[in-house]
Amino acid sequence: MCGRDPVRDGARWWFTVGGGVEDGEDYVRAAMREVREETALSLPADRIGPVVWTRQTLFGVDGQGFDQYEEYRVARVTAAEVAAVRVETDEARYGHRWWTVDELAATRETVRPQGMDGLLPPLLGRPEPGPRPPLHLGDFDEAEDGNGAGPDRRPDPHRVRQVSRRSGPGSGSA
Repeated sequence: MCGRDPVRDGARWWFTVGGGVEDGEDYVRAAMREVREETALSLPADRIGPVVWTRQTLFGVDGQGFDQYEEYRVARVTAAEVAAVRVETDEARYGHRWWTVDELAATRETVRPQGMDGLLPPLLGRPEPGPRPPLHLGDFDEAEDGNGAGPDRRPDPHRVRQVSRRSGPGSGSA
């Protein structure tokens, strides 16, 4: 999905399907709901893989600040499911697309989490991303990372300021 910040000209980034955990949900149920809401695919819980990455991030959109814990999981879909995807949500108003690893490596656009072109191949090469401790990608303050750099520039990875604090899971993304 493509996001933009209406209060900062040119602030644009690509992000994975997902979103907040609602009251009474665990992370798997939240992931199932978010996939359904954002793609029209109804994946059962056993198709939502284990957590492969986590990160904590500070960011702002439309003048509102967020401190978000994120968990990333792999869900494998069939060609028929890909053809059935219907993205008509508000989250996709600026665009949506499937990316190959090569496209992720070559793009100059901002993609979150950063470095997916290097993180995905080991996961995609295994039949299932089996139970392993998730890789913590870090704690970031993305207000400093070039979100406002414009739609055609990949942010300088040295400008993403890693923050030292670490808070526990909250209402982060699935």
